[in-house]
Amino acid sequence: MMSSFIIPLIAAAAGCLILAGIIAAVRRIRHRHDIDELDGIEFEHYCAELLAGTGFLHVRTTSASRDFGADILAQKDGVTYAVQCKRYDKPVGIYAVQEIYAAKDFYGMMVGAVMTNSTFTAPAKQMAEKLGILLWDGDDLKRRFSRQ
Repeated sequence: MMSSFIIPLIAAAAGCLILAGIIAAVRRIRHRHDIDELDGIEFEHYCAELLAGTGFLHVRTTSASRDFGADILAQKDGVTYAVQCKRYDKPVGIYAVQEIYAAKDFYGMMVGAVMTNSTFTAPAKQMAEKLGILLWDGDDLKRRFSRQ
């Protein structure tokens, strides 16, 4: 009888530790003013926070390894999203669009999107338009998602 309580207790404790780690990471991110200083994982959490703060629900980051091309899964207004995050010093190319197009189907999401602190190449924009992939660049992050 006692052992039936131990497993859920251990799972709850592990969940609390994971949540505490995410909260600590978000607090560190909030204190940084320049998203270009974030590493890739921090940028993913930053993007997840932006989405959650602007009405997206069930926002969760995928595993850092074996994410199958999507870094964030979320929902808004009954529409499900697979999102690829790219913190780049240069324009994001077509590979990110191809990656999220495949990930959208892999995860069974309705819409694919790529978020970046940078910009997108002309071929990436052309491919995204043809495939129905949303592109949110650094200006979009500031304009659409920033709560300041």
